[in-house]
Amino acid sequence: MSYRTSSVARETAETRIAIELSLDGTGRADISTGIRMFDHFLTQIARHGMFDLVISASGDDQHHTVEDVAICLGRAFNEALADRKGIVRMAHAAIPMDEALCMVAVDMSGRGGGYISAPFSSALIGDLESDMVRHFLVTLASEARVTLHAAVEYGTNDHHKAEALFKALARALDGACQLDPRRGGEVPSSKGVLDH
Repeated sequence: MSYRTSSVARETAETRIAIELSLDGTGRADISTGIRMFDHFLTQIARHGMFDLVISASGDDQHHTVEDVAICLGRAFNEALADRKGIVRMAHAAIPMDEALCMVAVDMSGRGGGYISAPFSSALIGDLESDMVRHFLVTLASEARVTLHAAVEYGTNDHHKAEALFKALARALDGACQLDPRRGGEVPSSKGVLDH
């Protein structure tokens, strides 16, 4: 594994997942999960976070696929951040998409927790079960060891609300993962470590 990159693979009786991540990318995305809307939302993470992201996933049902992609992507962020020396650490983004407004705040704290307020009015967003958005965010936060708060402030169109959430996630992660030259490579914590 080279600097600020990671490769994570997971194969179970239910899924087969392979992910490659570069934190210092150009926004390149090559994503195939078999769930078109999920591919679309994951692409937002790469494009708006300026991460290079390759995801290949297959599974026996949607819940297992989304969950295991979140597990692997969270682990990829955790591995690419390594000891988290020199990073900004905390960031937030408020993103509009037409009538919808969403906010995401992250702390690359070493403590995983997802706190999500994202009500959707329909059971499906395209071919993606709407509750999978919340489940993805909570699982990602746990495995990336990130404190993540995400909220749909308002909106009427479920596609717009979900896409704005993923774009806000991308911008917040990008801001928090950036290297701050003022830190001189130090861990951004008065404890001197970011673990648990």
